Amino acid sequence: MRVLVTGATGFVGSHLLDLLLSQPDLEVHATRRWASRMSLVAHIPDLLDRVQFHTMDLTDPFSVDAVIARCRPDQVFHLAAQSYVAPSWESPELYFRTNTIGTLNLFEALRRHDLRQTRVLLPGSGEEYGEVLKEDLPITAKTPLKPLNPYAVSKVAQDLLGFEHHRSYGLHIVRVRAFNHEGPRRDRVFALPSFAHQIARIERGLQAPQLEVGNLDALRNWTDVRDMVRAYRLAIDLCPPGELFLIGSDSLRTVRGCLEDLLALSPCGHEITVARGERRARPTEPLLLVADTTPFAQETGWHPEIPLRQTLADTLDYWRGLVARGSPEAM
Repeated sequence: MRVLVTGATGFVGSHLLDLLLSQPDLEVHATRRWASRMSLVAHIPDLLDRVQFHTMDLTDPFSVDAVIARCRPDQVFHLAAQSYVAPSWESPELYFRTNTIGTLNLFEALRRHDLRQTRVLLPGSGEEYGEVLKEDLPITAKTPLKPLNPYAVSKVAQDLLGFEHHRSYGLHIVRVRAFNHEGPRRDRVFALPSFAHQIARIERGLQAPQLEVGNLDALRNWTDVRDMVRAYRLAIDLCPPGELFLIGSDSLRTVRGCLEDLLALSPCGHEITVARGERRARPTEPLLLVADTTPFAQETGWHPEIPLRQTLADTLDYWRGLVARGSPEAM
């Protein structure tokens, strides 16, 4: 089977490559932007011998068409996206060009090359639900969408394109919305990696014992990224095209609770104070993103295996390693 992973050099993509390369009888293709860093996938044994990388600009239909023509995949994990929420208020056009128009370019390339039977995993985000009231929890596939940032709006449009292309052209697009997933290799612009990065610096005396944080009151489903890519693998094989499934664990915790758990993992934790930084504040932020993921578990048999405390410990150890080595990602 020929598998294509877009956005393979990112946080989720790198973990998905780990999983795919552990399975037999797969010919793995992956896309990267010409300027993308390879640091997240450089650790994978025999990577360059076992993965065929293609340089692709998702916003350029000719670039996308050339890659699809070259590898003619049986499955596509479409992970390439602008995913960091905060800059989407300043550059909404970039998010729509990448997340929405870029996805349209992919679908149209599959159509042009008569690859309608190719199964495409289209991951959305819990952010698409946005403003959810406590009495409306848990979120289901039928919960109204009230996105609160341009990133989320672009993902709503991406998802609707997936539904439309399935119904209009018969493309085998599997639609999922993934709720918060964390783990090693995630960029420190996100909340939990930012906390872990700062704690690692404090432990080595590179930063005063004070953490800068944003909003700590948001309640989330938290899933380990390694469990999430297992879910993606099952979804693309087992979920009916066109239907929507929500993916997440039953591990509910506020951001504040996760921070407390990270501090408890550090010998310096009791000395560290916490201060809210205005630069980390968003204009709007969904406070309650808690999903009912039972239908997905029933469809696929998937259940998370890695507890949140292990995810946090592995994330902290990852940043300890980067800080100790003086890696550019940690500076």
